[in-house]
Amino acid sequence: MSKPNNEALVRRKRLLIVVFAAVVAAIAAVVSQNHPLTIVFMAAAGAFLSVAALGFVADVISVNRRGKDRQAIVDFIANDASPSVFATEDGVVTAQNLAAAALCKVNPAESVTAFLSSQFANPSAIVFRLQDRAEKTGAAREDIVTRSGHVRLSLHRVTDGFLWRVETIQEKGPARSRDFEQSLPMMMVGRSGAVLFMNEASRGLIGSRVKTLDRVFKALPVTHGDLAEVMTVEGEETMLVGELEAGAGRKALYLLPAYAPRSQDAEWRGFQELPIPLIKIAPNGAVMSYNQMAENLVGPQLQPGAPLASLMEGLGRSINDWLTETLDGKLMQKSEFLRLKRDDREAFVQVTLSLVTDQGEPALIAVLNDATQLKTLEAQFVQSQKMQAIGQLAGGVAHDFNNLLTAISGHCDLLLLRHDQGDSDYSDLIQINQNTNRAAALVGQLLAFSRKQTLQPETLDLRDTLADLTHLLNRLVGEKVTLTLRHDPVLKPIRADKRQLEQVLMNLVVNARDAMQDGGEIKITTECLDLQEPLSRDRVSVPPGQYVTLQVADEGTGIAEDKLQKVFEPFYTTKRTGEGTGLGLSTAYGIIKQSGGFIFADSTVGVGTVFTLYFPVLTRAMTQKPDKAAAPAAAATNFDDGIILLVEDEAPVRAFASRALRMRGYTVLEAESAEMALKTLEDETLNVDVFVTDVIMPGMDGPSWVREALKDRPGVPVVFVSGYAEDSFGAEQTAIPNSVFLPKPFSLTDLTNTVHSQMR
Repeated sequence: MSKPNNEALVRRKRLLIVVFAAVVAAIAAVVSQNHPLTIVFMAAAGAFLSVAALGFVADVISVNRRGKDRQAIVDFIANDASPSVFATEDGVVTAQNLAAAALCKVNPAESVTAFLSSQFANPSAIVFRLQDRAEKTGAAREDIVTRSGHVRLSLHRVTDGFLWRVETIQEKGPARSRDFEQSLPMMMVGRSGAVLFMNEASRGLIGSRVKTLDRVFKALPVTHGDLAEVMTVEGEETMLVGELEAGAGRKALYLLPAYAPRSQDAEWRGFQELPIPLIKIAPNGAVMSYNQMAENLVGPQLQPGAPLASLMEGLGRSINDWLTETLDGKLMQKSEFLRLKRDDREAFVQVTLSLVTDQGEPALIAVLNDATQLKTLEAQFVQSQKMQAIGQLAGGVAHDFNNLLTAISGHCDLLLLRHDQGDSDYSDLIQINQNTNRAAALVGQLLAFSRKQTLQPETLDLRDTLADLTHLLNRLVGEKVTLTLRHDPVLKPIRADKRQLEQVLMNLVVNARDAMQDGGEIKITTECLDLQEPLSRDRVSVPPGQYVTLQVADEGTGIAEDKLQKVFEPFYTTKRTGEGTGLGLSTAYGIIKQSGGFIFADSTVGVGTVFTLYFPVLTRAMTQKPDKAAAPAAAATNFDDGIILLVEDEAPVRAFASRALRMRGYTVLEAESAEMALKTLEDETLNVDVFVTDVIMPGMDGPSWVREALKDRPGVPVVFVSGYAEDSFGAEQTAIPNSVFLPKPFSLTDLTNTVHSQMR
């Protein structure tokens, strides 16, 4: 039976007082000689007895109700899988379920403290703390880490007692560090040296739960790093003692196996099996000690006495400087990324240094993390950013060069108009014109790499393209080299610029020929490929789909692995000086990328190189886009009069274009900016027949001012000129009716014929 609670005691005390008052009133009525007083006393005694009777009945009802409630709770917890007990306010257990009986050492448990003693080292404090909170709020709960795991202890205030319940919490995800800690024998020791807690590993090692350290160690005291004799279940065993502060005057003692050291440092033997690579370093940078994980990561060259600088190298500064700064306490950034000097593979580590004192002398503890994957991803990102930056630079340089070449070739055309073949200056002008065209081709390669050249894509069958090109390719490879072609019998069509694709094939074949000085065979293979999964390689991912692949393989000297990833960079070449510009593969890279394809290189030194091109299969019919900038080969002889508004921010280009158009009979209005052009058009009496404008200009660009002008002058034809590709503003040009594109550099004939075509 449970003890009555405080409320029941108070109620019964009041009931006894009422009964006592009734008895006093009855005695007073008996001894009283005054009849009226006797009546009063008798009435009072009856009233007190009535109140006492009602209170007794209420108390009986309350007891019955509490009994029923308690029985309901007992029935409720009977089949609960978690250990549960019902106890009074004084902590006496009045009911428990089967799970609680299995958990408790003494069955049945007489108190809550006895019930929890199998789980907690000091259950009294926990019981007092939780019950105090439950008295105020009606319930309390606390998550506690015990020797057997993580548990949740909860209690609820019900009727005249408390319901206690113990739940096991299943941890989510891997808990490698905790599992590792549980695998090491550990004891929590208080200020007085008493053993407060022992984990499963330590109890299994010692054989039982002990309360003092003299039951564990043969000799006391023990300190961190000591080799101590431990009394285990199998007898005395020498173990290394590790000590960690746990706060509140407590400390955690770890018993570590005394492994044979991989150095002269005897204290390091306990760290051999730790799952973290560790290296102990002397002030002069020499390796003092290390564990197994560090040896696996760094390699067999990790030996006691080896300088750290001979094992790894810094990516920005000297390792010795880094160590010196750490020893002097000046280091702001404690971790550094270093490259391991391994012969078998490229590897990176993130090293964190900590300054420690070893037998009165300073030393460094290096914690290593394998950062190879991280640095690989970083290198891929940097390479992508570098290629993008080079592409932007190449595009910008090409744009500026196109303006210069337009002015040079244009003024050369103007001079050629005033000289015939018999003139002594004619040959010089022809040389200027030819070299200008060569420079324009070089700029075109830069635009190809930056993917800003003008393409004329069409539906192609690679078999037909290679058949048309075979004669030229055979002449390129010479007599020592054999060219072999092999095609997939069912080759699907692709969409690409035929002229640019031929340039790519010629570049690849010429490179293959140059790699085989003593002759050999170049194999060109085409086939259809259906990718079911994304293909990830060389820092790019090829999405699933159908592709036509073209391989150019040679039997040449091959390309070293460290140079292979740079072959597509502009001006990078493996050929000797004067044998190549370094723009062939970068041009091929840009053309393939701009065509929506992919290009990869595989090479083995001494075996050969294979370039593989991926082109998406054309899945639907495409309408051939007419070449708007096409002009007749011969200059037209008759030109109508007309007014041309010429807008160009480059003065030399504007001067040449203005003179060329005036020579053909046009009236030319010049403007050096879009704002000036709109100012000129404010004259409503001015009739303009054609707008000739640059696309990229400071302030308002060409398409923007043209759209503004066409609001008041609809139907005026437009000629856009630019050193960039037409695709760079193709969407804006499409929205402007009666417009064509003329790429720079253009000749005098190209300009005049295009304007004449628009005028008509």
